[in-house]
Amino acid sequence: MAEEGPIGRKREEDGVELLVLRNPPVNALGTRLMSELGAAVGAIEQDPSVRAVILTGDGQYFSAGADLKEMATIDLATAPDVVQSGHALFARLAALRPPVIAAINGLALGGGLELALSADLRIAGDSAKLGAPEVNYGLMPAYGGTQRLPRLVGTAKAKELIFTGTMISAAEALRIGLVNKTVPAGQELRAARDLAHTIAQKAPKAVRAAKRAIVEGTARPLAEGISLEAELFATEVLPSEDLAEGILAFAERRPPKFRGQ
Repeated sequence: MAEEGPIGRKREEDGVELLVLRNPPVNALGTRLMSELGAAVGAIEQDPSVRAVILTGDGQYFSAGADLKEMATIDLATAPDVVQSGHALFARLAALRPPVIAAINGLALGGGLELALSADLRIAGDSAKLGAPEVNYGLMPAYGGTQRLPRLVGTAKAKELIFTGTMISAAEALRIGLVNKTVPAGQELRAARDLAHTIAQKAPKAVRAAKRAIVEGTARPLAEGISLEAELFATEVLPSEDLAEGILAFAERRPPKFRGQ
């Protein structure tokens, strides 16, 4: 993995892509980091061989959020453009075809929490702290947090976290459904890798179709979501070579070798 730049990238076996935030000391989401994260997301968007993505932070922190020192220098007239740019980037991350797993180490606060919310799955070290502290600085979540957080943990709990700016423990985040799993501190990346490689060994077209059905379908009325599921099953899964391989492997009592076709 190249050491230069605020985003480290590494392709692992099984088509797993590792993205590492590198902006010490707290991996703040500064302009350069966001730009390079956008470039990495763009590369994944164009690469059908990627089967899963892991997003984590270098050092002791996932991300403590926006670069407040940099924000203090932004012209208020351009602030809406900055927000829209962040919205668009996190929306692209959420919409990636392969599943995205956030391995949360240390702190995931503010924009860092919103970045983790853009992932499909979240694994946190048991010493991690998560929160939306923007109101403590005269701000509010502006990278999708007011929308993604209530959809994940419920409106009342999201209001509590956002209105008070309180940080919560990894254990509490697990209890309310903010993270999928907690592991001993320092083991979050290994756990995310295990999960990513498990997903990567499944039929890629089926996983991608299922992700699209969940993401798009849950934003629609139930009947429309079911119609979308049926459409994706008929157009993406049934014609796939992976389905034939899966059935043949089952009959031959061997592990399937999925090629994503």
